[in-house]
Amino acid sequence: MKADLKQVLATADLLHDQAGVEAAIARMAGEIRADYPDADDIDGRPLFLTIMHGGFPFAARLAMELGLRGLDLALDYLHASRYRGSTSGRELRWMHEPATPLQGRRVLLVDDILDEGHTLAGIIEWCRAQGAAEVRVAVLTVKEHDRCVEGVCADYVGLRVPDRYVFGYGMDYHEQGRNLPAIYAMAE
Repeated sequence: MKADLKQVLATADLLHDQAGVEAAIARMAGEIRADYPDADDIDGRPLFLTIMHGGFPFAARLAMELGLRGLDLALDYLHASRYRGSTSGRELRWMHEPATPLQGRRVLLVDDILDEGHTLAGIIEWCRAQGAAEVRVAVLTVKEHDRCVEGVCADYVGLRVPDRYVFGYGMDYHEQGRNLPAIYAMAE
């Protein structure tokens, strides 16, 4: 039986507070902007693809930070998941494909966490099959362990988290807590 979010928060460990998360996002925006120096015209803009639902809070903040740095983006989203409210993954299920054609586009995938990478591997493969000229990945967090799918990594990483169940800033505990402004780990 899942616990109420208030009960989980009472014993959870705060890993990264709001100020730390936002500082990491600002740093990432600088790194991303530096990698897109020629994106000043409408045809050179990267396609910023948010992976829903978890990537939404992080993506919104990152997009605004990139705007402050003069990087205009084409915005769209996709929704593919292996979790759907549970704490362990299953097969990849597509709920929404982007409306923007990917053919010839530079795609920046934006997600909340890179854990083992199964979901991200499927999404990257799909983007390439759609004709994306380039696929880069920005994640707010990377979980520290050695179980990642071979060849799957993030180009831009905000923060590292331990190999525990984490939630907040897009990541959920049974569909709760996505809008928390900090990142927590469940008590061990």
